[in-house]
Amino acid sequence: MISTPALVAPSAGAPFEARTVEHRDLRDDDVLIDIKFAGICHSDIHQVREEWGGAIFPMVPGHEIAGVVSAVGDGVTRYKVGDRVGVGCMVDSCGECEYCKDGEEQFCAKGAVMTYNGRGYDDEATKGGYAQQVVVSERFAVRIPEGIDLDVAAPLLCAGITTYNPLKRWGAGPGKKVAVVGLGGLGHMGVKFAAALGAEVTVLSRTLGKQEDARAFGASDHRATADEQTFEDLKGSFDLILNTVSANLPVDAYLSLLKPLGALVNVGAPSDPDTFAAFSLIGGSKVMAGSNIGGIAQTQEMLDFAAEHGIGASIETISADEVDAAYERVVAGDVRYRFVIDTATINPQS
Repeated sequence: MISTPALVAPSAGAPFEARTVEHRDLRDDDVLIDIKFAGICHSDIHQVREEWGGAIFPMVPGHEIAGVVSAVGDGVTRYKVGDRVGVGCMVDSCGECEYCKDGEEQFCAKGAVMTYNGRGYDDEATKGGYAQQVVVSERFAVRIPEGIDLDVAAPLLCAGITTYNPLKRWGAGPGKKVAVVGLGGLGHMGVKFAAALGAEVTVLSRTLGKQEDARAFGASDHRATADEQTFEDLKGSFDLILNTVSANLPVDAYLSLLKPLGALVNVGAPSDPDTFAAFSLIGGSKVMAGSNIGGIAQTQEMLDFAAEHGIGASIETISADEVDAAYERVVAGDVRYRFVIDTATINPQS
């Protein structure tokens, strides 16, 4: 077994503890990654606090992982020691079903194995990136181009692909008007990618408090949704609205902002069901959709695109002993725009 320092949640909602945890010895297709940085996703908080149902404890969260390959299995062909790599939300899939063969491993018919709070096909609990090392099949590691620093690359492995995927699928690009709802960990990446893809981007946020940031990220406009006039002024304006918030919205009001044939795509996950009038869709042949992460090939495409366009997450780097406080700040919306853990600070002896 391979031992490594990690931050462990011993039970639901308990403070993190620095411990030593074990990973499997390298299989033929495995790589051992020395983790340098791990992003904090809001879904980490939901799972550590067991807000999404039964969870596996003790838990090592983290699916925004950036590091360097330090060892490889005998059969590895994609990577060598010293390569810069990342790991996102998945660490295994069957590789044989129609979805895996199409590069959509997130929809694996057997069930994709999640990076943490999941079980591998060997029934062993998975451990995530709040650690100094991780073992993963080379199929689920992606190359981080030299054009992106590892700290700002880490959040791209979840927040990046979660926003890039729907923007690509729904045609964000030159001549298209895109609105991004919310300017948080997901939203700020959505703005950066939509602008780099060539779309005209508007941020829809409750207030104008982040207006300067929105424009710095590439938005041409920023409107306050607390002002009812915003919905009058922007009626019928957008080809695509990317909703990144995890709160329930007045869906009919947002659908009114779409042009005919436009799409409202949700990547945020509110805890309560949304309601809307069917005619809000039917009247303009509009679409209301959801979007998951992308597959491994698209994740690599996203990283290459980010490097080409100089895109990384906007981050606050923290030490291991600041993670509990960082969770509270994320819940309060007090982060601009993603916390990233310097994993070198994890010390089980402290």
